[in-house]
Amino acid sequence: MVRASRDRSVYTDPGDGDELIANVVARPLRVNRDPRGILVETLRADWRDCYDAAERPFAQSYYSLTEPWIARDEDRWHVHARQEDRFVVPAGDVALALHDVRDGSPTRGRLNLIRLGDSNGDNGQYLVVIPCGVLHGFMVVGPKAALLLNYPTRLYDPADEGRVPFAEVAARLPDGTLFSWDLVRQVEGGAVMTAS
Repeated sequence: MVRASRDRSVYTDPGDGDELIANVVARPLRVNRDPRGILVETLRADWRDCYDAAERPFAQSYYSLTEPWIARDEDRWHVHARQEDRFVVPAGDVALALHDVRDGSPTRGRLNLIRLGDSNGDNGQYLVVIPCGVLHGFMVVGPKAALLLNYPTRLYDPADEGRVPFAEVAARLPDGTLFSWDLVRQVEGGAVMTAS
């Protein structure tokens, strides 16, 4: 189901697994809140949908801090042939875009746009697993910087870090609208930028 909160109808609700790209996992996270603050488990060895020592191992962890309205590549997708990413956004908000171009996938051609972060509230936090071969990227949405954690399944290998220009893929939303970060900025009320 596409979330129709405010004017954000372009987003896929991660709780509706039928609309997600095949093999994408959106695991709800439990926010434990008390007067001192919060504690959130972000990856556990007993979460078999997100971790498996043989099939989906832990290799490393990193985080990135990205400024408001910035996309980590304005006009191209990231893709890995051998690595799966596991994204969590503990602070700020991001729009995570996923596009399935895998041969033989039952969801080939599908685009998911998932909002992750603070504005989803305690019951809307997710760990998202991005399968090998699924194009992906993210942009910070909102007035503050966002922190993104990643628990990839392999150590960083520059030879496995692919980039594919948006123009080569022509990913489209379910209504046929061509995907771009400027479209997301328009939906979110951010300043539109032009790709250079």
